Amino acid sequence: MNDQLSRRDFNKQLLGTACSAGLLGTVLGAGTEASQKPFQLNYIVASCMYGTLPLETILQETPKTGAEYIEIWAKRHGDQREQIDELGVEKTKQLLDKYKIKLGSFTCFKYGLFNMQGEMDLVSQLGGDMVICNSGGPKGLKGAELKAGIKAFAEKLKPHVAAAEEKGVMIGLENHGGGLINDPDTQRWLMEMLPAKNFGMALAPYHLEQDPEMIGKLITDLDDRLLHFQAWQHGMGCIKKLPKEQELLQLPGRGDLNFVPLLAALKKINYQGRTEIFMHPVPRGIPILPTAEQVTAEINRSREYLENCLKQA
Repeated sequence: MNDQLSRRDFNKQLLGTACSAGLLGTVLGAGTEASQKPFQLNYIVASCMYGTLPLETILQETPKTGAEYIEIWAKRHGDQREQIDELGVEKTKQLLDKYKIKLGSFTCFKYGLFNMQGEMDLVSQLGGDMVICNSGGPKGLKGAELKAGIKAFAEKLKPHVAAAEEKGVMIGLENHGGGLINDPDTQRWLMEMLPAKNFGMALAPYHLEQDPEMIGKLITDLDDRLLHFQAWQHGMGCIKKLPKEQELLQLPGRGDLNFVPLLAALKKINYQGRTEIFMHPVPRGIPILPTAEQVTAEINRSREYLENCLKQA
């Protein structure tokens, strides 16, 4: 490398090269090779679907779900992030290598959106490329006040997005219910106000009106700013304790949401990011079903549904 090329410039070039090859999702769109292949979903497993089971157990199960990536969650949803602290970087790498699983992302609700630079470093050390969090922020804003709030939020985010770019990491923002960035309009406005290619949406349909055509339009509007897709619907919710059959209605193919328009939209934009079959159990921190084998089977049930939807799309 030319001595006159700064570390920051080098990292920017590295991020751009990786993104253009389709290795970091849809940040810069699919590469030529990806565009020549039939469209398919790239699956990632959320560690919290298995509650607080050992990371090694989850890594053993991950290939059985058709996924080659894992997303690490922290307490209260899971504790695999804390397990990594106990294992250390090298032992965690060894486990990932042993089961031929790649780290995709960390979800960082525990740390908050503006306290993730340490997590970015760790994700990078472990070979991952994304941190995910929600916006938080003031609630109940409307009209000009809402737009002003989003503009201020975008300005506050800029140094964190720059730090992520230097580290070769993306920031995915979940449209969490009750947060500043939640509905389609607030997502679109933020993307316009902060046009960074390593910053975009980690889209959770659960938190949107359960209108498949509307969600599909949002996906096409986001286009290459869609960095992560949670295959997750509202069903009967995830706040109150429900009978298990009702709780599972959050999963694709279980509840009423038709995922065909969503997958048609993903196909239209040639989405190369990762897709996460997801739900929240009540209480948080338990597996969605009693055993690891049952969790894996349930993920595969949803995956079969999504693959059938993709054929229709």
